[in-house]
Amino acid sequence: MLEVARVERPVAGNGQVLVRVRAASLNARDWHIMRGDPRIARWMDRSVFGRRGPAQPIPGGDFAGVVEAVGAGVTDLRPGEEVYGESISGAFAEYLAVDRSVVAAKPAGLSFAEAAAVPLAANTALTCLRHVAAGDRVLIIGASGGVGTFAVQLALAAGAEVTGVCSTRNVELIRGLGAARVVDYTRDPVPGRYDTVLDLAGSRRLRELLRLVEPTGTLVLSGGGNYTGGSLFGPIGLMARAQLSRLFVRPTIRVPMANQSSAALDELRDLIDTGRIRPIIDRTYPLDEVPAAIHYLETEHARAKIAITVG
Repeated sequence: MLEVARVERPVAGNGQVLVRVRAASLNARDWHIMRGDPRIARWMDRSVFGRRGPAQPIPGGDFAGVVEAVGAGVTDLRPGEEVYGESISGAFAEYLAVDRSVVAAKPAGLSFAEAAAVPLAANTALTCLRHVAAGDRVLIIGASGGVGTFAVQLALAAGAEVTGVCSTRNVELIRGLGAARVVDYTRDPVPGRYDTVLDLAGSRRLRELLRLVEPTGTLVLSGGGNYTGGSLFGPIGLMARAQLSRLFVRPTIRVPMANQSSAALDELRDLIDTGRIRPIIDRTYPLDEVPAAIHYLETEHARAKIAITVG
């Protein structure tokens, strides 16, 4: 159960930065960790998923705020500087001690809430679409989610022709981002084949996804799954089957993992500063309403990002 409590303020250790958190954002990863779902993950990564509850007591990964203090070995950041970054946990709090390697200068043109909406989702989208080139036809399934809205923008920035798949209420959002075609999955099937298919929903069978990819194209799988009371494998099952199928099918299958780093954050800041991507926030909640925010994310198929304001 999530509850607001007072804890001791963290201290910046060697190579760490103490950040006064001004905003954070939610990701599907947060509820996966909180719920221990899928259950197999509890045995795959014990540093994050505990057997009976999350390994870390304070949830939250994405954050933006102000440097409060720096630990030994940190010489390029100073108290008072505005930063953003991505931690495994601890961001839903007033203060966060985090490694310097996952912190970077905040994009100057963004508010703290907007900056906090960027790290995990935008970095994941960037990692998934690095191979996309001008003229490619790209299909994004789950285009209206946190990763999806960044993926649409990044594919367009690369010069691709983008088709987004989403529900009825999000069609105008994706069309407004510049997608050439938007498919409402509640009404219509996805037509044609594509050079890249990015599946962020995790709700379609592998065979169905492969039929959407050109023989010389690429299927990219990342995340997916909504909380429906718990699962054994969740999207991990689809990804495992895809990895096994790589030896037997013609389209390339990728299951990339985004790495947390200040270099990635610097690259994202450049994309933001040059107007190629922008964060989109669905709703904003105060820190003491994080449980309500997570409930909304889990059950209402939130569009884009949900921000948490702190202080």
